Amino acid sequence: MALKMHHSLATHAGEWLKTEIVEPHRITVKDLATHFGVSRQALSGLLNGHASLTAEMAIRFEKAFGVRADTLMRMQTSYDLARARAHEADIRVSRLDLAA
Repeated sequence: MALKMHHSLATHAGEWLKTEIVEPHRITVKDLATHFGVSRQALSGLLNGHASLTAEMAIRFEKAFGVRADTLMRMQTSYDLARARAHEADIRVSRLDLAA
C-alpha cells in the first residue's frame, strides 16, 4: 500500500530555495539571476512559487550551492502531484479496458 502525503505538506522547490538558500546567503534575485545567466523575472517567478523548477535551473542551484538537482526535482514533482491530487475528483477519466 502506497503512503499518500497530504497536499499541504508538499513544498514548492522554488519557495524552499528562497527561504533555505537564497535569503540566508543574503543574495539578491538580480545578482543571482546574473550569476546564473537567467532573467530576473524567471528566477523571481520560481522563488515566489509562480513557476515550476526546471531541470536546468536545478543544475544551476546544484553548481552554485551544492544542493542536489535530483532532490530539488523530486521536491518539485511531489509538489506538482500533491496539487493535482487535491482536485483529482474533478479529473473524469475511467479505467481503459485493454483486454482483447
